[in-house]
Amino acid sequence: MAETKKEGIASELITEETLENIQHVNNPVLDLPSIEKTYLKTVKSFHREGNTFFFSDSKACIEVKVVTDDIIRVRLAPIGVFLDDFSYAIVEQEHHPISYDLSEDEENYHVSTNNVRCTIRKQDFLVSFSDTNGKLMNSDYAPMHWEENVDFGGYYVYCTKTAFEDEVFFGCGDKASHLNLRGRRIVNWNSDTYSYAFNQEPLYKTIPFYLGVTGGDAYGIFFDNTFKTYFDFAAEHNDQTSFWSEGGELQYYYIHGPQLVDVVKRYHQITGTHDLPPLWAIGYHQCRWSYFPEANVRYIADQFRKREIPCDAIYLDIDYMDGYRCFTWNKKYFPDPKKMISDLAAHGFKTVVMIDPGIKVDENYWVFKEGQDNKYFCRRGDDYFMEGFVWPGRCQFPDYTNPKVRDWWGGLYKGLVEDGVAGFWNDMNEPAIFGKGTFPNDVRHYYEGYRGSHRKAHNIYGMQMVRATYEGLKKLYKNKRPFTLTRAAYSGTQRYSSVWTGDNIATWEHLRIGTLQLQRLAVSGLSFCGTDIGGFTGNPDGELYTRWMQFGVFSPFMRVHSAGDTVDREPWSFGPDWEAICKKFIELRYKLLPYIYTTFWQQHKYGLPILRPIALIEQHVYKNLLREEEFGFGDKIIVSPVLNPGQTSKMVYLPEGNWYYYFNNALYIGSQEVEIATPQDEMPIFVKAGTVMAEYPVMQYTDEKKIDALKLLLYYDEGENHSYGYTDHGDTFAYEQNIYLEKHFIQESTKEHVQLLQQREGLFTERYDDYKIYLIGFPFEPTSIKVDGLTHDLKVDENGQQYIQVDNDFKKLKIE
Repeated sequence: MAETKKEGIASELITEETLENIQHVNNPVLDLPSIEKTYLKTVKSFHREGNTFFFSDSKACIEVKVVTDDIIRVRLAPIGVFLDDFSYAIVEQEHHPISYDLSEDEENYHVSTNNVRCTIRKQDFLVSFSDTNGKLMNSDYAPMHWEENVDFGGYYVYCTKTAFEDEVFFGCGDKASHLNLRGRRIVNWNSDTYSYAFNQEPLYKTIPFYLGVTGGDAYGIFFDNTFKTYFDFAAEHNDQTSFWSEGGELQYYYIHGPQLVDVVKRYHQITGTHDLPPLWAIGYHQCRWSYFPEANVRYIADQFRKREIPCDAIYLDIDYMDGYRCFTWNKKYFPDPKKMISDLAAHGFKTVVMIDPGIKVDENYWVFKEGQDNKYFCRRGDDYFMEGFVWPGRCQFPDYTNPKVRDWWGGLYKGLVEDGVAGFWNDMNEPAIFGKGTFPNDVRHYYEGYRGSHRKAHNIYGMQMVRATYEGLKKLYKNKRPFTLTRAAYSGTQRYSSVWTGDNIATWEHLRIGTLQLQRLAVSGLSFCGTDIGGFTGNPDGELYTRWMQFGVFSPFMRVHSAGDTVDREPWSFGPDWEAICKKFIELRYKLLPYIYTTFWQQHKYGLPILRPIALIEQHVYKNLLREEEFGFGDKIIVSPVLNPGQTSKMVYLPEGNWYYYFNNALYIGSQEVEIATPQDEMPIFVKAGTVMAEYPVMQYTDEKKIDALKLLLYYDEGENHSYGYTDHGDTFAYEQNIYLEKHFIQESTKEHVQLLQQREGLFTERYDDYKIYLIGFPFEPTSIKVDGLTHDLKVDENGQQYIQVDNDFKKLKIE
């Protein structure tokens, strides 16, 4: 092969030896037959079709499509023929790039938008991306390449990029490793990974999307391929980052920043955001494998209310079913489930039940009979039904990649919905099979008419199951929002469900792993995420359980869950001292509900992640790219969970600006580490100065009380600061017709006065008439308070705190 010049940090020659090194990167993970790799060669021709450009070496072809000004898609067709353009991950909507063109010089073709330039080098097909100032953000280390798959047809496809010397990498879903993935090699193959370890691969979810930061600027790569995929983040060679798959197309999206948060928002632009959950779904949830019989469920509910510990949902694991048959009740344990659920609802509890994909082979079981009669179950390559053993014993499995099967599956929930069940939890949907791991590769799937084997459909099986659940429930609940939870996922699952991190362990290490996994999931598109608080397996002591509960307050999905052979995990299980602390923090969750709900709205409408690693907040400070223990919860709160037993203090990094410690309102200056005491009944929580934050009174469940006057905390900060609030019905889709209220608070402050402006958008009418505005950190004693030109008095509550009571629709408040 002729020597060719490479663009990157430094110019070097691509030789046969270099290409052999690329092969060496990939082969240790893939035990592939010895077949020669084929590389793109020299660009011989190109043509254009609208916003899509095609470049060919006379046999192979790549497609460069301008999706938006900041997103460009690249596809490779090894023999010049592209697969049909279909993806489960991508939102079906039109994206209109504002401006794009093609230019050519002696060495390169350039596809340019207002913000990004994609360069294709003629002599060797190297693809690179740069900003409008010419800064190189991402570049091929070698041409894209492939191997023929002689066993299944198609190709193993590879892409190898330059790993810049300072580059760090984030994303890829629920990986149980450090936030920075540099030096790691990961595998995406959804797997039931009970009691997983740090750095163990693979886990439950496939999110083939990563973010890179180099020179202080960020970009993203989304490798939209549902086969088993691999990523090497400068693990084998420090100057190379590779991604490859065992089949399908080499298709990826380059997503421009330059801010990490911009990359996440744009990833959501193509894969979608979470719908708003019902408000109760972001309260506290209690679960165990299993709560049964009915008397035990009632006892747990009674204890919550007697002890006045808030709780919105109680879960029923597989033992509520008749012989583990989905969509049935075990009448021995639950003789009248509809009455039980009604009684729980009267005390403010929602009931959530589990549904697995395995359908018991039983001619007398109506679900199996319907599936069999309609040929809804997956088949092997020789046309026999796919069978495997899970909880009910011998089972068959629906093919959720068939729209007819999804419609049928969604309708199966009707009986449980009529019984009053409020939410559904899809488990074992990697899919998991006892003794075999998962389905054999030859299992066939409809795949929306783009048929394929299980090699193609495995990683989206769980996603399509929960999609079927969600879409069915939307029909059954009419205008009410469904709540769904899934263990397995692929990119785009956020459109249908929340997620949790699977079967973790009751150890301090797993508490730490959980904080990393949730931060990673949030920047990977799955913000509505949580862990099994306290650990699923193993036995925590009171301290570990309580510290995990404290972290759980700042997990978007807050649920305690544990295996039945472990110690009890209710908030009172470890004695009155630990119970009091757990109660205090669960109450804190309920006080913060208006702020938390607002962060969900910001996720839904604007694509902003709910949890934000410090790297996402201050990526321009290189050291911050490596921070892990602190993270943002929304845009106004920083938390730093306590991750070690007996820890009495810890160093906490605070980003730029001023910050108030939540428990005593002490003021701290940001852009530095500060030492914070960590008594057992506190965890480092900071509110950004200049914030206007709403708080609810403590409730036993989310809609228990009518609020007469909403409490607003006004944290002083000199200068101009912006805060947001959001409210709506809390359980309907009326917000899609502008029946919501989004509030924008603008605080303009000096050392002598504070002016607060309120702007409102939407048609929703709030259920309270007044605000009680509490003044925090003011450097002066107020002498004059005017609201929309009228004078108001400063009041003092029973705790000695100063506040002003005003109409909730005020436009301008001035304090001097």
